[in-house]
Amino acid sequence: MTQSRPPIPPFTMDTAIRKVRAAEDAWNTCNPERVSLAYAADSYWRNRREFISGRAAIVAFLTRKWARELDYRLIKELWTFAGNRIAVRFAYECHDPAGDWFRSYGNENWEFDENGLMRLRFASINDLPIREADRKFHWDRSGPRPVDHPGLSDLAL
Repeated sequence: MTQSRPPIPPFTMDTAIRKVRAAEDAWNTCNPERVSLAYAADSYWRNRREFISGRAAIVAFLTRKWARELDYRLIKELWTFAGNRIAVRFAYECHDPAGDWFRSYGNENWEFDENGLMRLRFASINDLPIREADRKFHWDRSGPRPVDHPGLSDLAL
């Protein structure tokens, strides 16, 4: 049985925006197993300086990530799309176990298979130390970013 993850390509403006928001919502759960289901079984990533291949490696990577990136909150925004590819920009805020806060900015290029599963993900990310008082992402950790919470453009990020 072939797994499908709508919306599937080719993307329209509406389906690309929905795909980006679905990814944001999933990542904000900080649940590695759930997040990994959006990726093809043989998905390949470049994330910063790490190269990751396959769902098991994705789960291991995300488990390590969210063990050190606490109170993680992410906002993604569609940059562009064509056919089976989407480019996004994103920012997330988190703190490390010592309590130091960061805002990380980046861009991702995604390529999807015919079932809507991401087969390629290339992420470039930069980290900026911030004071807790300078955080901009405030919502309850029990759910996704509320629809009325500002996006990246609204926050001038």
